[in-house]
Amino acid sequence: MRKYASLLLFAFLLNGCDDGDITVDNVDFSTITNSASCTDENLLVYKLKTQESLLLQVPENTFPENPTPIDVPNQYNIDNSTYRLVYRGYDGTIAGTYICSLIPPTSPKVIDEWYAKSGLIEIKTVQTATEPDANNATRINGYSHNIIIKNVTYSVSGVDVTVPEIVFGDFATKLETTLDLTFDETAAQCTTSGQIYNFIVSGAAITIDAVESGLIQNTVTPLNQPRTAVIGATNNKLLYRVYNSTLTEDYFCQTTTPSTPSLKETWTGATDTNGSIEVTTTTDGPNAFKHTIVLKNVTLQKGNSSFRLGNTFAIGSFSTSVAN
Repeated sequence: MRKYASLLLFAFLLNGCDDGDITVDNVDFSTITNSASCTDENLLVYKLKTQESLLLQVPENTFPENPTPIDVPNQYNIDNSTYRLVYRGYDGTIAGTYICSLIPPTSPKVIDEWYAKSGLIEIKTVQTATEPDANNATRINGYSHNIIIKNVTYSVSGVDVTVPEIVFGDFATKLETTLDLTFDETAAQCTTSGQIYNFIVSGAAITIDAVESGLIQNTVTPLNQPRTAVIGATNNKLLYRVYNSTLTEDYFCQTTTPSTPSLKETWTGATDTNGSIEVTTTTDGPNAFKHTIVLKNVTLQKGNSSFRLGNTFAIGSFSTSVAN
């Protein structure tokens, strides 16, 4: 619903303008560092000065949760349809509440209006993350998108005016999916596949697939000498998954992966950061053994995004037994 409200809002913004006698010689918003949006979908992004606004309408997927490679920004062409840019001047002071009103107030009035006919939008995206904590763990909290618009051609009173570059500035977006990593101490291992897993009922799971032979043994490990294995792309493959609905124990260890709940996103353990698995085995009663799984120095990545689980991250423990 907010999506359609935003489109309607932009339709209102593009209609109606009183003629005035103020002429703006250039469009310069470079001193205004940050931009804002009227909706969570970011369909209408804007920057404000005291009596000026710069309005940018883009599709929802223009600001992906994926950092761009260095010097390779995402690029979009202004077409005054899918991608729109409008500059406006007013006869009084404006604020975000004015821009984001579904029916704009009657005051202040628009006295100058330039529509961009063409131009190239360049967006460089970086992730924003927390500072490393005492465990050297980090968490992504959002993304910052730096917007520059090049070779903008405006229609000003029927005359084309070209602006070589407009520094739109930074636009921040929050992380769309909250990554819940609060796993309890109860892990498990599938009998047939050997997959080690733990899950959160609300819809998150961490797994180790193709577990290396010998990592789980019904033998007590010496004190401070756990069995170890390196996180790999095939063997000892670490995956953190987020789902669209709740999880139960029945989801795991199936021959065919259930279709529900549906998968929302997947993070993979990086294989180039020396991340490893440590297994400590102790007795757990007669003929029973308890295996405690800890990850060391592991980084999770999705696309160009990544964060550190920390120096140590506990997956949990499970028990196995041997026949008498």
